[in-house]
Amino acid sequence: MIKVVSVAKTREIEAAADAAGITYADMMELAGRAVADRALAFLATLPKPEEARITVLIGPGNNGGDGLVAARLLAEESPALVRLYLLKRRDDELFKAVEGKGLFIAHAEDDQRNRVLTNMIASAALVIDAVFGIGVALPLRDDAAKFLRAAKAALKAEDESAEGEIIVRPTEIPARLPHAYVIAVDCPSGLDCDTGDIDKTALPADETITFIAAKPGLFAFPGAASIGQLTVATLGLPDALEGLKSEKRVIADAVTVRDRLPERPLDAHKGTFGKALIVAGSVNYTGAPGLAARAAYRAGAGLVTVGAPAPTINALAASLLEATWLLLPHDMGALAEGAAPILREEAAEYSALLLGCGWGRDKATKSALEKLLNKAETARQRGQMGFTKAPPATTITEDKKLPPLVIDADGLNLLAEIEHWWERLPAETILTPHPGEMSRLSGLATSEIQADRWKITAEKAAEWNVILVLKGAHTIIAHPDGRVAVLPFKTSALATAGTGDILAGLIVGLLAQGLKPFDAALCAGYVHGLAGEMIGNVYPRGVMASDVLDMINAAWLALEG
Repeated sequence: MIKVVSVAKTREIEAAADAAGITYADMMELAGRAVADRALAFLATLPKPEEARITVLIGPGNNGGDGLVAARLLAEESPALVRLYLLKRRDDELFKAVEGKGLFIAHAEDDQRNRVLTNMIASAALVIDAVFGIGVALPLRDDAAKFLRAAKAALKAEDESAEGEIIVRPTEIPARLPHAYVIAVDCPSGLDCDTGDIDKTALPADETITFIAAKPGLFAFPGAASIGQLTVATLGLPDALEGLKSEKRVIADAVTVRDRLPERPLDAHKGTFGKALIVAGSVNYTGAPGLAARAAYRAGAGLVTVGAPAPTINALAASLLEATWLLLPHDMGALAEGAAPILREEAAEYSALLLGCGWGRDKATKSALEKLLNKAETARQRGQMGFTKAPPATTITEDKKLPPLVIDADGLNLLAEIEHWWERLPAETILTPHPGEMSRLSGLATSEIQADRWKITAEKAAEWNVILVLKGAHTIIAHPDGRVAVLPFKTSALATAGTGDILAGLIVGLLAQGLKPFDAALCAGYVHGLAGEMIGNVYPRGVMASDVLDMINAAWLALEG
């Protein structure tokens, strides 16, 4: 998987590479090559690339050097007209190499009213932003802020003058946009690559190509909204380099997820793929267990049982034909305390257990959760329900341990109300909070969590000894041993009720098939995010959770194909 490293660590890796014989000049040439390749890929989508114009915005530092290498390569290999606009004059060898190509070159100090800049952007099919890279200090001031403000205004003016319908958020590079296609070199100029803070003058990109490794700020808002499609060019640096080898933060990718998926042997039977028990639902939330159960089946589980109050089962049974059912005691439609011993007894027969979807926050349900998580509890057989005489109580022993466990939604909210709740959980229990639920679990403000998602998720996973899945745009998954993965997806299609139930169901379905908890969370999160982006590209508005669920099989096909 591609590593995610801080700006400071990126500098260390560059120094280690230089010491190992991959010089700074080599790395700059490789970075420029990567940018040129992405530019050539975009030009190939145009009907007449030979008529296109490319404007490369050049800054005074190494980022500008990457842009100069890309401009030289494009001048040599592209049929398009390449032009340069420099924020500051340069007289280095990189600039002289491009100057020798006879390209049109403009300088900001000669362009007092930004008329040349505006024209160069307005007439371009492609703009390459190589002004400021990962070392930028915010806020931008003086000439830098003025320069980017003018460039941004030129793009916006062109956008407002565009006519016709334009498809946004494309899966691949589009053939046309209402403005020039913008490729940012390393990061959009004005983005803090550690924090995700972004200057108000920053130039939004349609694509960002970053080097060596990804940076945490590319996945943190508000900056993450301005990077467009992300490409990581590792520059061929070996993973054994100091800084890369020790880094535990990664981006989840399709190849890694594919490699972790359980096998599907041709001579399998339903027992091969495990049994998932989903304890979910209440009279007010009857849909949650249905979404979670369908998702568990879509994940490939062999058998899925829904444990729920009778009103929930009555509402779902006719439409969820594949599930089996475990009738649980309830109090006015909410899970009752008496469900705990039954679940302790029954859960031992399952490969994985999901708690919490659609529970509500009734006191009786909290008591059931508390008793279920006790180290030792008294269990009764299911015959105690109704008017039948209860059989003798039995004490749960070690062979009645809970199976691998996922807790979601109101299960998390009720968990947060239990003192020292983390001491009651089996090791590597998977918790799937959104930021509000994370706030209740941790006692931290939601704003504090969102401001430092990477650090807090990693710290709390270690403190609580759990697999922590902090949901949201660029969901973060942390293991107590320090491993942290970020998902490359951000889409409004998943910002709707029920999509969290689907994610929880996918996780428990993969967990039931024997995946380790971290891998189950990683694979489920990836296919869930992919399905969300795919349906979001089909329906830009009005996506429902059931639409995402219906896209899961297509997402598996895209992932494995």
